[in-house]
Amino acid sequence: MKKTDINITLIKEKSLWQKTLSEVSCYDFYHTFDYHELSKLKNESSVLIKYIEGDIIICLPLLIRPIEGTTFYDATSVYGYAGPLKNKRDTNLDNTNFKKHLNEFLIKENIISVFSRLHPFIDKQEDILENIGTIKTLGNVVYLDLKEAKETQESAFSKTAKRYLKKAQKTLIVKKSNNLEALESFIDLYYKNMDRLNAHKNYYFSKEYFLSFINSNEFETDIVYAVDKETNKTISAALIIRTNEIIQYHLSGTDEDYLRLSPLRALINKVRLDYSGANYSYFNLGGGLENKQDSLFDFKSSLSKSYKPFKIWTYIVNEDVYNTLVSNKNFSKDIISDFFPKYRWEEKNTI
Repeated sequence: MKKTDINITLIKEKSLWQKTLSEVSCYDFYHTFDYHELSKLKNESSVLIKYIEGDIIICLPLLIRPIEGTTFYDATSVYGYAGPLKNKRDTNLDNTNFKKHLNEFLIKENIISVFSRLHPFIDKQEDILENIGTIKTLGNVVYLDLKEAKETQESAFSKTAKRYLKKAQKTLIVKKSNNLEALESFIDLYYKNMDRLNAHKNYYFSKEYFLSFINSNEFETDIVYAVDKETNKTISAALIIRTNEIIQYHLSGTDEDYLRLSPLRALINKVRLDYSGANYSYFNLGGGLENKQDSLFDFKSSLSKSYKPFKIWTYIVNEDVYNTLVSNKNFSKDIISDFFPKYRWEEKNTI
């Protein structure tokens, strides 16, 4: 019997990264080279681990971070929904060899732990990661099924959502663009939103960050915005990213004086109406703050009762080094019981 060829490599170049994504076909913008380059910090590197076993391809995008004061590294995912990808989605996978070679590869690279958010709409991720670390469900995300008839989608709207949308029709004009003027309006509203929320400085992305979305050739970006009919003022805007069959509600901002109108509902409705029946399957609105079923989650679920579980994957590659790093910090176990990796608990409020 012919031995199956197995190969695992680390990809850092955009052209090879793009080629690999095209080979697995189903991916989101969170998996792309451009988004990883936008997301990484100065001391981090963005990589795509590519595993080949016969005609099976698996790839795993990660950000590699040095662990201060050591010769070791750990890996994390970008903000959003990432995780592993696989070609032949309809084929069952025995991940025994993948687990073995991934573990050997991570050890060789001095990577002691891996964390990744998983993607609610890309299947087979749990099959790929079976018996490799731990997968945990944190909560649900709300989405609109764009394959459904528009009337079916609307039947799930709450009375409150219908009332706000009816009012928006009378008072607002909702537009879609990706020009510089619309981007400037979005950035201004987004920064004011962050001011109001007393957000951490890391959420104040630069103008170049937002321009990179518009200029990327790896995904499509829409700025959807609402203009007050009376004043002709842009009062709310959202950054919407389209990749393959998935649409993501990424970031948004609303003028504080117009929050009472709930214009974001009108923006979401505009995207839904424009892209239903247009080769898109899912419009993901995300979940609540810190994955809780809070007022933000209730707002989103006023427009849909379709949910998917949001999961994370954690994997300790080197138990000895991991435990030593944790013990050196002298943390209270009760305080950090749910945080991963535990030795980075001090950094959790700076990310």
